[in-house]
Amino acid sequence: MKHEWRKHEKNLYLPKSHPELVTIPEQKFLMIKGKGNPNSEEFTEKINVLYSLAYAIRMMPKTGYTPEGYVEYTVYPLEGIWSLTEEGINSDTFNKDELLYTIMIRQPDFVTEEIVEKAFQNVRKKKPHPFLMDVTFGTMEDGLSVQMLHIGSYDDEPQSFEKMNEFILINNLEKVTFVHREIYLSDARKVEPEKLKTVLRYRVKQRN
Repeated sequence: MKHEWRKHEKNLYLPKSHPELVTIPEQKFLMIKGKGNPNSEEFTEKINVLYSLAYAIRMMPKTGYTPEGYVEYTVYPLEGIWSLTEEGINSDTFNKDELLYTIMIRQPDFVTEEIVEKAFQNVRKKKPHPFLMDVTFGTMEDGLSVQMLHIGSYDDEPQSFEKMNEFILINNLEKVTFVHREIYLSDARKVEPEKLKTVLRYRVKQRN
């Protein structure tokens, strides 16, 4: 049976449009770091190389190699972890050029270093990419988190963060870090800004 994250992992990827508490298990990711405006060509190219690798893994059985434990699946959505440089934090105005990010695509549990290396080889042969060697493979575990679905432009996210901050306060929680995660359920190239769907998430802990 095909594993579809929209059906089988709704609690992680399809939250309500109000804050809720969830526990996120350890997950595997292809990741690439960067600094600067997400509207830049560099950012787009980094997304492209992540998808090239993600699809190289997804399509491996069609190239004559079926990884051990392989199950058919839908490629996971793009995610991003966002923070600001010291200069950006201390500035009175929000400057997208001061953003720090790690963008990533989750990988199924069967994926290993060896499988990722095969994907690198396939992409290198098929379509060499300037950012290919900047991609890393590793695990992350958000653990206890507050998340909600934000519908609308990325620039309107502060309104949703305000709701999340209120929820955190009321429920006697505190943020583990001011860094936050975004999961992009919509393709910004094809969807109107006011209809974009983005999961917003903060890692939290119980307040002492």
